[in-house]
Amino acid sequence: MNLNNLSNEMITVLIGVFVVLIISTIISQILLRKYPNKDTENIWLRVKSWWMMCIIFSFALMIHKTVSLIFMAFLCFLALKEYFSLIPTNRSHRLVYLWAYLTIPIQFILIYNGLYGFFIVFIPVYMFLFIPIQALIVGETKGFLHSMATIQWGIMLFVFSLSHLAYLIVLPGNEQSVSGASLVLFLVILTQANDVFQYISGKLFGKRKIIPKVSPNKTWAGFIGGVILTTLLSMLLGSLLTPFTLSGMIAAGMYISVSGFIGDVNISALKRDLNIKDTSQAIPGHGGILDRMDSLTYTAPLFFHFTRFFYF
Repeated sequence: MNLNNLSNEMITVLIGVFVVLIISTIISQILLRKYPNKDTENIWLRVKSWWMMCIIFSFALMIHKTVSLIFMAFLCFLALKEYFSLIPTNRSHRLVYLWAYLTIPIQFILIYNGLYGFFIVFIPVYMFLFIPIQALIVGETKGFLHSMATIQWGIMLFVFSLSHLAYLIVLPGNEQSVSGASLVLFLVILTQANDVFQYISGKLFGKRKIIPKVSPNKTWAGFIGGVILTTLLSMLLGSLLTPFTLSGMIAAGMYISVSGFIGDVNISALKRDLNIKDTSQAIPGHGGILDRMDSLTYTAPLFFHFTRFFYF
């Protein structure tokens, strides 16, 4: 483990994250003992899962850049695999999945070598054009449009979009005052905190639904509360983890909050279309991998380009 790669600011923020987890553990245990029911049990399950996710994520950032990239590539694989497990496709087109999975190691090799030009066009141009060729070779036209659209959309969302999180690791040059790991930590904390802020604000103050046909539990109060609280958190952490000016911190907080909301309801629309509540039961109390990474499918690429354009 190479702790020398961690700045004092990163260590401070990580300690803060685990302090929040300790407080959450104490509160959830008090609630569970005082009100032993399904809701409090679910809260405790969520907290336990957060412990595991935070520990794994922290170690992946601490050990080495290469380990961080491998970890994120594995997350892309799990997300894509879970997505494919939900979508019915023509069995004749199953071999196309192999090409879809092969995009992950190729995309991350491009990231590792910092080949931004190839990274940004490999999936949306070359793989978009190449993937249908395998289906054409099979010669089965039934369900062709559905299969190709499903596979290409999945690759774009769960490989191309999420891989921008990994590219943050190699984005900064040596002259920058912050590391790529700091930017990843900033984005992940704000994205996940935004989900929590919107949930709490909606529960406390929410009445008017924002998009009831897609996600009935989303309210205007939850959305606005999430934007305000996430922006304040961005201002708090921005000076420690980013090169942003104050205006940049405010813009990043609002940007991440709004785009995280869109990513969340995007996967909600998918689940509603498939008539399922959770994408799987892989993470106790949270659902599946996609349930936990839905917001990142939007925040990762948009934050990456925001950061690269204005600060690198």
